[in-house]
Amino acid sequence: MFYSRQTSLRLHEEHLATIQLWGRLEQSIAARVPEEELNALLRNCSAALADEVTRHFDFEEQELFTRLARSGDGDIAELLSEEHATIRSAAASLQQLLALPQRDAAARQQLRALALELAERLTAHVQKEEMALLPALEDLLDEETDRELVLAYASR
Repeated sequence: MFYSRQTSLRLHEEHLATIQLWGRLEQSIAARVPEEELNALLRNCSAALADEVTRHFDFEEQELFTRLARSGDGDIAELLSEEHATIRSAAASLQQLLALPQRDAAARQQLRALALELAERLTAHVQKEEMALLPALEDLLDEETDRELVLAYASR
């Protein structure tokens, strides 16, 4: 889809990066890459996710979902907020597992399962935002508000 609003375009670019990174993780797990390589990729995913669940999610919740609700699209805003909470919880669990100095076979399996769950949740969440949130923003935001929002987001 073509986005005329800079806010939509910025979020879309981040969505594409999220799908690419977590898709690579899914492929690595399926290919049973060496543990050291998988751990490095998991750390990259966890760092990206930490930014995602703070800067990206917070911006959407504070700046965009409230506007959607006021315009009559509160249902999608509520659904996306609920998904944010679920993803934040799973992200915290991932960070805890990655912080373990050593992992036994059960912990390694739990880490893989959680990573796959997060990849699935993030992909589904991004798809919802691409299909509902971004098109709604295209209709909702005027040029001045879009400019203010994209600048506010860039300064986060």
